[in-house]
Amino acid sequence: MPATRQPLSVAIITLNAASQLEACLQSARFADEIVVVDSGSTDVTQSLAERFGARFIQQDWLGFGPQKQFAVEAASHDWVLCLDADERVTPALQTAIESTLEIRQNSASTADGFHAYRFPRCNRFLGRYLKHGEGYPDWSLRLFDRRHARWSDDAVHEKVVCDGPTGTLTGDLLHDSAESLSSYLTKQNRYTSLAADMALAAGKRSSLSRVALSPLVRFIKFYIVRQGFRDGLPGFVHIAIGCFNSMIKYAKMLERQNAAPR
Repeated sequence: MPATRQPLSVAIITLNAASQLEACLQSARFADEIVVVDSGSTDVTQSLAERFGARFIQQDWLGFGPQKQFAVEAASHDWVLCLDADERVTPALQTAIESTLEIRQNSASTADGFHAYRFPRCNRFLGRYLKHGEGYPDWSLRLFDRRHARWSDDAVHEKVVCDGPTGTLTGDLLHDSAESLSSYLTKQNRYTSLAADMALAAGKRSSLSRVALSPLVRFIKFYIVRQGFRDGLPGFVHIAIGCFNSMIKYAKMLERQNAAPR
């Protein structure tokens, strides 16, 4: 008798993702269901998703965390794997996911006691998959039981919040945005603004020392201690942008603090 496992839904949010979505959908075909929640694509994203048998839902943009949570709640199964359109599940990660869900299905107990699992994400940057520094392992908590976990409401850097301990799976999730350096920098500028606003809303404050020292600390941590230098020029450019982003986030916080009425 063939082994059975907990049924799995894959949830993906999209917007004009046709150029990236096919590889993502292909890598997710092992799931029992694929749900694509779209926020107004004008390309062939819908027809591509439906060609792979995905359930396609239109939903106006709610913000990163709320949009992903909407997709999770629209899924038919409690175990959900959340992917971005520019991500691909490797065969090794697929094996780890299916093995874990099989154990949970056939165990009399709750197996390992985890309701969510993280795994390493491998980011492609300037034509190279980074394997060190800030780019790897980019731990991503994406597989979870929605009865015990959910996406945060954060406007940027959203995360899965679980009500118990989480496990770790082997196998990489590949992230291949295929975007130009120019568009990457434009996105980072938007993200630092959102991150600054979130930090201030949480009661955090910036200072001249944070603006000056945060990029230095980041460079030492990721380029030297975590050996980002081993990824060559792409690794150097990646951490240089990360250091700049850190400085700019605190500078934007300082700007907003100084502009606030006293």
